Amino acid sequence: MTVSRSRLFASLCGLVFLLNLARIIFAPLLDVIIAEFTIGEATAGLLVTLAWVGSAAPRLPTGWLLTKVPRHSVVIGSGAILTVSAGFAATATSVRHLMVGAFLMGIASGVYFVSANPFLSELYPDRVGHVIGIHGAASQIAAVIAAPLVVLTLLVDWRLSLWAIAVGAAVVTGYTGLAATRTELPRAGIEDRNFVAGALSEWRIIVTALAIVGIASFIWQGVFNFYELYMQSKGLSPRASGLMLTIVFAAGIPAFYFGGDLADRLPRVPYLLGIVGTFAGTLLVLTTVNGLFGLIVMSGVIGFVIHALFPATDTFLLDTLPDSTRGSAYAVFSSMWMLTQALGSFVLGVFIEGGYSYDAVFIGAALFLGATTLGLVVLERTGRLPS
Repeated sequence: MTVSRSRLFASLCGLVFLLNLARIIFAPLLDVIIAEFTIGEATAGLLVTLAWVGSAAPRLPTGWLLTKVPRHSVVIGSGAILTVSAGFAATATSVRHLMVGAFLMGIASGVYFVSANPFLSELYPDRVGHVIGIHGAASQIAAVIAAPLVVLTLLVDWRLSLWAIAVGAAVVTGYTGLAATRTELPRAGIEDRNFVAGALSEWRIIVTALAIVGIASFIWQGVFNFYELYMQSKGLSPRASGLMLTIVFAAGIPAFYFGGDLADRLPRVPYLLGIVGTFAGTLLVLTTVNGLFGLIVMSGVIGFVIHALFPATDTFLLDTLPDSTRGSAYAVFSSMWMLTQALGSFVLGVFIEGGYSYDAVFIGAALFLGATTLGLVVLERTGRLPS
């Protein structure tokens, strides 16, 4: 890494931390927001959902934009959107005002991830997994500290957490723009100029990636959003259940780092299949564990395994796709992947309301995932999957 590129990379790690924090900051704020604006749980849930809907909404349009505008300019634009939208949310005088702010904050993250990940892979073409892993670890730190940060800001005012994001985004975005002007930027993306044709030409890679990781991420969305309730169903207190979820997220920090590094060293498709198969196995084991120590261990293991999947997936796509289609094809994949993940919590909720236990649903999900992974392994071993 040259010094100038290292500084640019460091600024991007700071920016992704703030952008991921913006997506998840509203969840630990819900209690105070319900009291502040006198709203019900359904409206509060919609507020959180809007941040994630905002993150999914701009991914396809951003892919098209990347065929017209340099990657680093779009990245800087996402930071500017976050600065304005977080400040807008911090000044909310009504829940509708806050919802608009949350949606725009989500949009900033969606624009960033679609533009920054291809940019990073082109900035360090020989170490794609390594830099994607470090970048992902910086993002995952936000998931771990969001709740403690809110607790600290509540000593003054809940809006302080949003102002902190706005000010931080302004500073880091400005530094990112300055670092970009002082860095020799890659020209790999200049050939990516036809969004539709580029995405269609890589349909086999996109479909393969979705087939391998789509079901696993769909299941994981349901598992982690209901994880605290699941732990309570095993006899843990609400506080202990919250600790289990924190362990899951904390395990994701080293998982991103080591998972990305391994993605550079191992065959891509077998590595992805190995992670997905291991996730199915750990989920199955989790359903058999009830003691506190066992749940602590399994929370750490399952958190590590599933979070290793994300840098491995990005590395497979970004390092496999050619310069002429990378941004377009990655945007299409990212959009479709977000859509499949988003439905996981709803489907799990339907099963639980239908009278099924968490263990029964998770056992069924693990067995189904294991069976589909085994089928994909057969296809990979017979040379029927792109590598």
